Amino acid sequence: MEQIESWQLTNPGIRIPGFSSKLMSRKKKKLPLWAHVPAYWAVRSAMAVVSIGDLAGTVEMARSAARAFASAAFNRKRLQRAQDNLAVAFPDWSAEHRREYSIKAYEHMFTLFVETIAMPRLLSEDGWARHVRLGAMQDSVRELLSRVAPQSGPNKPCVLITGHTGNWELIGYTMALLGFPMHALFRPADIRPVDRWLRTTRQSRGLVLVDKFGAAQSLPKLLDQGFPVGFVADQNGGHRGLFVPYFDRLASAYKSIGLLALKYDTPIVCGQARRLVWERDAVASREKPLDDSMPSAGQVGFDAWRGEPFRYQIDVVDVIHPADWVDQPDPLFYVTARYRRAIETMVRRAPEQYLWMHRCWKSRPRHEHQGRPIPSSMMAKIEALPWMTPEKIRRLIEWTRRDAAALAAQSA
Repeated sequence: MEQIESWQLTNPGIRIPGFSSKLMSRKKKKLPLWAHVPAYWAVRSAMAVVSIGDLAGTVEMARSAARAFASAAFNRKRLQRAQDNLAVAFPDWSAEHRREYSIKAYEHMFTLFVETIAMPRLLSEDGWARHVRLGAMQDSVRELLSRVAPQSGPNKPCVLITGHTGNWELIGYTMALLGFPMHALFRPADIRPVDRWLRTTRQSRGLVLVDKFGAAQSLPKLLDQGFPVGFVADQNGGHRGLFVPYFDRLASAYKSIGLLALKYDTPIVCGQARRLVWERDAVASREKPLDDSMPSAGQVGFDAWRGEPFRYQIDVVDVIHPADWVDQPDPLFYVTARYRRAIETMVRRAPEQYLWMHRCWKSRPRHEHQGRPIPSSMMAKIEALPWMTPEKIRRLIEWTRRDAAALAAQSA
């Protein structure tokens, strides 16, 4: 079901993303098999054109194209959705600021396309350190090494997650280059030759892609063998997902990540590959390392940065250990809420590098459909989260009220 437009509350300036007065069912059209090969060569031709030019010039062209695309009439609804989502996450921003960052999200997406084409060439065993810097992750790297090092005995599983923020492909790609036997959940490309190309280029560096449609069978086997498994974990979990706070509004998250961590008693490492941006990172790069916990003499990756494109810093934002959830009244709720909080932290560090046009809050919990307040059992779990302040809880309750009102208006 696709929801067409956000619903306007009587309160001026407040829009509820993900709601409409009319729902339409759209079935995704698949490309016929006979068209896969021509489509593949069309894609590869476009990639060749992108690869020919200077990377900095190509990135600037991609950003210009993104600004035109974002502002086009046919993209009006998606751009509005991005602005609505930014209003949820950053309520103090002006409408002009939200529009600016909505367009920046498209610039980021188009830049990712260019970087994805360049990544197999630039991120080699010898060249990756010219483009990637490892930030606040020394302790996490030691823990990962202890889990895969031969001298430490049998491999121990580990779950690694990120969100659709920064370059989520680069983080797994780099970890594989560093020698970690990474397996990442992957949605197959619709065009089969493109899918084969993606798998071949990723696996050539040691990153093994796991088909998401068979993940229920394959992931437990991988964890049984002690392999690290990576997820992009900010997708909407649907009506059957677990609803936890995300930017102080309930969002549906998949239960599977937390269930796997609980079953295998394994830590969850939450990491981000953030593209360096001159306006924000230039001063930090000139005066000190981008992360205070890593002195420049011992940092891994490039040191000097003068604004060149395709420069990333990888940071570990949070590590959730089994000891953190063992005494929680609802360990699954705690783990899920905490890794979504880690993704929120990633987004706040670089809000221009998030796909705001996605339907972050599309699915709504049952109590909102019933027009009821948050159940006392759920509220007790939310209040027990150490990062949920009274003000954040107040905002979450207010969003629940608004969402319930929007659902009631939609069904009237």
